Amino acid sequence: LKLWNKYRVSNIPSLIFIDASTGKVVCRNGLLVIRDDPEGLEFPWGPKPFSEVVAGPLLRNNGQTLDSKALEGSHVGVYFSAHWCPPCRSLTRVLVESYRKIKEAGQKFEILFVSADRSEDSFKQYFSEMPWVAVPYADEARRSRLNRLYGIQGIPTLIVLDSKGDVITRQGRVEVLNDIECHEFPWHPKPVLELTDSNAVQLNEGPCLVLFVDSEDDGESEAAKQLIQPIAEKIIAKYKAKEEEA
Repeated sequence: LKLWNKYRVSNIPSLIFIDASTGKVVCRNGLLVIRDDPEGLEFPWGPKPFSEVVAGPLLRNNGQTLDSKALEGSHVGVYFSAHWCPPCRSLTRVLVESYRKIKEAGQKFEILFVSADRSEDSFKQYFSEMPWVAVPYADEARRSRLNRLYGIQGIPTLIVLDSKGDVITRQGRVEVLNDIECHEFPWHPKPVLELTDSNAVQLNEGPCLVLFVDSEDDGESEAAKQLIQPIAEKIIAKYKAKEEEA
């Protein structure tokens, strides 16, 4: 059970590769690895930079293509989604508005759609609603490598990257739904959150402390936040120093 919790396993079968000398995760999505590389040519399957994994042509929904180098210097939302998934379609409608607001504010931001659709026709229908770029549906190998890179276990998932390609947050879906006006973009993680329906999914990500207060007493709520904020910051700093997720 400790291992299940440590590696945040939410479904089975699940295969996770770790570096035995350091205990750090090498790859969370080992099932895709052995499917894509049955001969072990890429062993030990360590993480590669986003720029290397995404390298190649990207599509716009008008049929135009552009090189993935066009993403350099921008924040990027890597959006794993599919038309057959109702929560995905709901998030896409919100995300389109968020994307528009961020671009209108002058921010350098792009979204990369990585499809999990079951046919190219479904992909095209769904992608026609999106104003951003996508990995071509026919490029299954690159779509799979991106899934492997971020250990995607369910959709919709929105991974937000900084301009260097490093992960800011894996909880882009929660951030978008909680910040409709995008005032807090690019959504750096907060040490303390108010528990809501949309961010409750994070209770499955690892150990959590939930502090109950009188919701009708704003003073009590703020005092509670000030109490646990420095504790949370200390814990996050500890894990960051070890280059691990808190």
